[in-house]
Amino acid sequence: MNKLQVEAIEHGTVIDHIPAGMGVRILKFFQLTDNGERITVGLNLRTSDGGSKDLIKVENTTFSKEQADQLALFASSATMNLINNFEVVDKYQVQLPQSIDRILQCPNSNCITQHQPAQTRFYVNHSNCTPTLKCQYCEKSFSVGLFKELN
Repeated sequence: MNKLQVEAIEHGTVIDHIPAGMGVRILKFFQLTDNGERITVGLNLRTSDGGSKDLIKVENTTFSKEQADQLALFASSATMNLINNFEVVDKYQVQLPQSIDRILQCPNSNCITQHQPAQTRFYVNHSNCTPTLKCQYCEKSFSVGLFKELN
């Protein structure tokens, strides 16, 4: 069996165990391609159990705890590996936050946040397999796939 070797990174973050197909969405959501750092992306990689996953390595970039928890909206099974001097210095499972503030736009065209300057806040409902977000203002709930990031 042929294996593709991916170069190790000296400093940065490796996001592993991303559900297949979500890697590109994560790149866009966190605007990872905007900072000019080297990024290695693996899409639909085979796993040992016969499934598939995505993987993202970003050099010279670390995620805050808040950002890591936001990542859980798209990839609740993801792990964050912080790399320093080519070694994993910290590894943790992402966790869904209680709320998401100021980064998503409400999909409801009648929501006050669409027409007035207001900082958005969404409460995360993690009782389902797929989390939903409830707008603080209009109180409507939406699946994560319906959201656009704020500019």
